[in-house]
Amino acid sequence: MTRLPTDVYLDHIRRESRRFRDVLATCDPATRVPSCPDWTAADLLWHLTGVQTFWEGVIRTRPAAPEDVQEPAPPASYDDLLAAFDAAHSAFVGTLEAADPADAAWTWSSEQTVAFTFRRQAQECLIHRLDAELTAGTVTGLDPLLAADGVDEALDIMFGGTPEWGRFDPLPHHVRVDLSDTDTQVWVQLGTFSGTSPDGVELSGEPDISAVPDPGVDPDAVVEGLASDVDAWLWRRRDDAGIHVVGDREVYDRFRACVNQPIT
Repeated sequence: MTRLPTDVYLDHIRRESRRFRDVLATCDPATRVPSCPDWTAADLLWHLTGVQTFWEGVIRTRPAAPEDVQEPAPPASYDDLLAAFDAAHSAFVGTLEAADPADAAWTWSSEQTVAFTFRRQAQECLIHRLDAELTAGTVTGLDPLLAADGVDEALDIMFGGTPEWGRFDPLPHHVRVDLSDTDTQVWVQLGTFSGTSPDGVELSGEPDISAVPDPGVDPDAVVEGLASDVDAWLWRRRDDAGIHVVGDREVYDRFRACVNQPIT
């Protein structure tokens, strides 16, 4: 299991947010974010400010679903942007500190508890801290255990989650992702996705993946690397240097096509 205790997730939220803020404070607001080229440093700062503001509201008003509110315009000055982030982060952490992870709370996932936000936002802060460092040209390492959890979350939730309006149909092909520094394995089954989205878009037989328990069979392909490398690679924050692939190349290519999607 890759899941970390909620107090560890909260500690990572604090630590990664602090590093994110400190790095961006040294940047020209107009500097482009290499990993999110449509964004400037100011856009990245405002993005995480909005994310933490949104989830603070979700947890504070739990279990009600959030209302459809319009995001306010960002402050005009970079100093004011930094101050807005400080205020949003302080409120977010305070609300999480007072919350019971087992409480019911709205999420966009099938997991409808406060615990989802602890985990998701620890990963959000980690990846955007990396974005900030890429922007400043001062990249530091990722915590291996948090990165290993991030690999599992990316494969199981971000890329492999099946919404209630859809159906995953498995194929007899498996990819095993080995994280060499944490002795962690994540198994993925290839398949197809079908369904009609809430806005009426019909999908049929789209290539898809699903994270699964060890199926007790040999994998068709194995992807191996350090947890931090694989996590950043899955999030398209780095290339595949140091990531090794063995086995059926066609199966791997199908897997890679499913996960090689931009996520912010």
